[in-house]
Amino acid sequence: MRMSNESAVVLFSGGQDSTTCLFWAKRHFKKVYALSFLYGQKHQKEVDIARNIAENADVEFHLMDASFISKLGSNSLTDSSIEMDQEKPADSFPNTFVPGRNLFFLSIAAVFAREKGVRHLVTGVSQTDFSGYPDCRDSFVKSLNVTINLAMDEQFVIHTPLMWIDKTETWALADELGVFDLVRNETLTCYNGIPADGCGHCPACKLRNHGLQEYLKRKN
Repeated sequence: MRMSNESAVVLFSGGQDSTTCLFWAKRHFKKVYALSFLYGQKHQKEVDIARNIAENADVEFHLMDASFISKLGSNSLTDSSIEMDQEKPADSFPNTFVPGRNLFFLSIAAVFAREKGVRHLVTGVSQTDFSGYPDCRDSFVKSLNVTINLAMDEQFVIHTPLMWIDKTETWALADELGVFDLVRNETLTCYNGIPADGCGHCPACKLRNHGLQEYLKRKN
């Protein structure tokens, strides 16, 4: 199959990072697909938010059922009986880590992309401002890129625009892309399912809001 260099598939949750990546992809590619996942997450509201953002951006939206992920391992994002870690444990990553999530998401996205004739995948992972999740590291993404290419005898390219920038710089990128207000007011990053500025106290909100305040200070 002839693979297009002018199209990209964005792994899209409707949060700050993936929304910034969606608009980054729109700047760099003629055709963009937004691919979201149902993986048993407690707050499926994020899918509705993702769909709305994609449709308003004139991006083709697709939803995949990956609910098997929640049955494989226990974590506080898919199991409401587990109390969420508010801080990163000293000797491990927090229980918000969903084992295998990015491994499965990227693998599924690659098969989806192949069917669409698309070479380029975009994901919002970062190892600069993150919670220690092993599947957000550059080494993991590069390794999986090689594996996916070998598995399908294709030449996929996985783009990680946020890999080496922190949350402050991610806000700056959103601003540069002209979507600062959209990202601030319409996305859902909060682990407690509250859009925009969120609950303010979960780990995702703390990271997002710290970056926002630092960016606003720098901008002013």
